[in-house]
Amino acid sequence: MLKRSTVVLLIAVVCLATAFAQDLKVRSPKLTPQTSGTTQLLIAVSPVNENVVWAAGTGGTFVKTTDGGNTWTSGVVPGAENLQFRDVQGISDQEAYLLSIGNNTTSFRIYKTEDGGATWTTEFTNLLASAFYDCFAFWSPDRALAHSDSVNGVFPEMRTNDGTTWYSIAGNMPPALSGEASFSSSGTCITTQGQNNAWVTTGGASVARILTTTDGGFTWNAYNTPLVSNAAAGGFSVAFRDAMNGVVGGGDLSNNGSADMASSNDGGATWTLTTPPPVRGAIFCLAYVRGMRFRTEDDRAPFDPRMEHVVVVTSEILPNFDAGSAAWTPDEGQTWYAMPTVSGYWAVAFASPKAGWFVGNNGQILKISF
Repeated sequence: MLKRSTVVLLIAVVCLATAFAQDLKVRSPKLTPQTSGTTQLLIAVSPVNENVVWAAGTGGTFVKTTDGGNTWTSGVVPGAENLQFRDVQGISDQEAYLLSIGNNTTSFRIYKTEDGGATWTTEFTNLLASAFYDCFAFWSPDRALAHSDSVNGVFPEMRTNDGTTWYSIAGNMPPALSGEASFSSSGTCITTQGQNNAWVTTGGASVARILTTTDGGFTWNAYNTPLVSNAAAGGFSVAFRDAMNGVVGGGDLSNNGSADMASSNDGGATWTLTTPPPVRGAIFCLAYVRGMRFRTEDDRAPFDPRMEHVVVVTSEILPNFDAGSAAWTPDEGQTWYAMPTVSGYWAVAFASPKAGWFVGNNGQILKISF
């Protein structure tokens, strides 16, 4: 039998969690505009912690802060002036990776800096015709996957185990459906968790799928989702808060389309549609407020479990990607709250519930804190 003190403690915890949930449903997040130092479109953002954040976008542009966004510095990667960065991974205030996209074999590149952006090394340049790499995701500073649209029924996936050399694991991937591709949705079409788990969301075909691995990319499975899928629709953004529980967002990018989100509690094998989010177009980017940065033995910052299910989403609409909106949910999509003052932002990511950032059109940056 449980001791009386244990029962009292359990009741207190339940009451506290219930009270917090009720408070969360009426409390709006704090939004603070920040100055990026650029007018280029910022497409992707990667918080390292509550102080260090990297973002990147068009014109070969990257921006960085080391003081939580009070000040930002901007720069352009030499030789990348005509490239568009769709993904960024911050490792520290000195180390970061950038991924550029394009329709020819020289437009996709992976860059790395180890001196805070003063110099950049080109780690990989695509030589595979028709490949279109959309996003990458990291388990650690030197272990990562890069995902491409399918080419002749094959996903030309790449992996690195040393943060320097990228090599093909296309032979490990499940066969692609006709027309199956992913969307370069601010680098969030792929996500990693733990030491070896990863998920990729797709669309463009007759069904939107999740491709998943639990062994670092050596073997993969493909599972159907209930998201709408066609040439302009499917899954755009995926995130998992642990090995079993995650969300995928997408929908139809067209003006007459609608946003979809689904949740999974079995590692991505099965999915259930959530309540429709109050945004126009398709969910372009989603993020757990809890933050998904690397965690080491030295990182012992306490995490509030009451924020475990809070998700923030952005949306976009064809053809100009300039009329998007945002919303947030305290319970992984069952209840939604629109954010009517947030518009024109492409990406959102969090270091913690107290420190998240939207980035978007004209170099806009907006800090969000719960």
